[in-house]
Amino acid sequence: MNAVAEPLSTTAHIVPLAEAVELNPRPDRGSLPDDLDVSFVPMAAVEAATGRMDAAAARRFGEVKKGYTVFREGDVLFAKITPCMENGKMAVARGLRNGVGCGSTEFHVLRSRPGVDPHYVYHFVSSARFRAAAAHHMTGAVGQKRVPAAFLEKCEIPLPDLDEQRRIVAEFEKQFSRLDEAVANLKRVKANAQHFERATVEALTSPSSFSTKVVGTVADVAVSLDNMREPVNKTERAKRVGTIPYLGANGQTGWIDEARFDEELVLVVEDETFVGRKLPFSYYFAGKCWVNNHTHVLRARSDLVLPKYLNLALSYYPFIPLTTGSTGRRKLTKAALMSAPIEVPDLGTQHRIVAEVDRRLSIVREVEAEVDANLKRAQALRQAVLQRAFAARTSAVTEEFL
Repeated sequence: MNAVAEPLSTTAHIVPLAEAVELNPRPDRGSLPDDLDVSFVPMAAVEAATGRMDAAAARRFGEVKKGYTVFREGDVLFAKITPCMENGKMAVARGLRNGVGCGSTEFHVLRSRPGVDPHYVYHFVSSARFRAAAAHHMTGAVGQKRVPAAFLEKCEIPLPDLDEQRRIVAEFEKQFSRLDEAVANLKRVKANAQHFERATVEALTSPSSFSTKVVGTVADVAVSLDNMREPVNKTERAKRVGTIPYLGANGQTGWIDEARFDEELVLVVEDETFVGRKLPFSYYFAGKCWVNNHTHVLRARSDLVLPKYLNLALSYYPFIPLTTGSTGRRKLTKAALMSAPIEVPDLGTQHRIVAEVDRRLSIVREVEAEVDANLKRAQALRQAVLQRAFAARTSAVTEEFL
């Protein structure tokens, strides 16, 4: 595969982006009937860095014509808020119901003028180089910074004739389709590795394979430390930034601190929205950490169960109900967790199971690390294609921004 597209020809003119597109065109809401079905596109419907957009959701125009951004088929959507912009949430609006869409107010809309291919504009503004310049010119408070329309108006774009634009887009799409196929294969490998991880844990911790075991409830083998959590407000959280990791409901490190521990813990997520799965999810941590109040904290009874084994037994536990809240926001209460039935083998068997799980999952981690590295290489190659194509035709004025 020819990895890098040829630079733009010297016949490309450098023009202000505002000459190539109409920025945030004023919608004529009165021309559309309120009962018209239109596509509804929240920010989550636009994938990062791929240009793909899900336009399947529909609303009546009267429900969304106010309070949302209105756009039409062929418009380029450009996420203006951090971190969506930096992550590359941009797309050409395609497949809209009745040619109309309404979506997040955090989109800038770029409507191509006659003689300009919207896919060409998309590739230009989605390039890492353009996004880096946009990030540099963001305004607003931390966490709510946005790319101002003025930045887009002042930027310049190399603009060859329409036939040349289409040739360039076709070359991009040919090369990117090959990359997309490779990325899809890598993601399948990663998904299979994750399925193997779950199957391994479930098989090795299945009570049916134990010759001797303790039968009881989670409360019989662990102590809840939930009462030691100390919720604090956002102002207090900001004062406690430090090197101690924060273990939130999604298991990621951070800085928010709500309760401090310094031992081997098993942390069980209570809110299904944080883990993206219907079953409870736990993870093991040894050392000093903060945890938030969406995480149940367990201390294993060392005479009955190893902390690492308890974590494995609860990771994909099928018998603990999410007892409160509506679907999608259900929570696992402390009472439900502690009263859930559990069977654990003798400590010697637990040691052997933990060692075998560690051995098998170390192979999975190596596969996942290799897949992640290749996914990053694929994204870097995509950006190299865009960089080579656009960098050769950039004026001194444009360099101020790009």
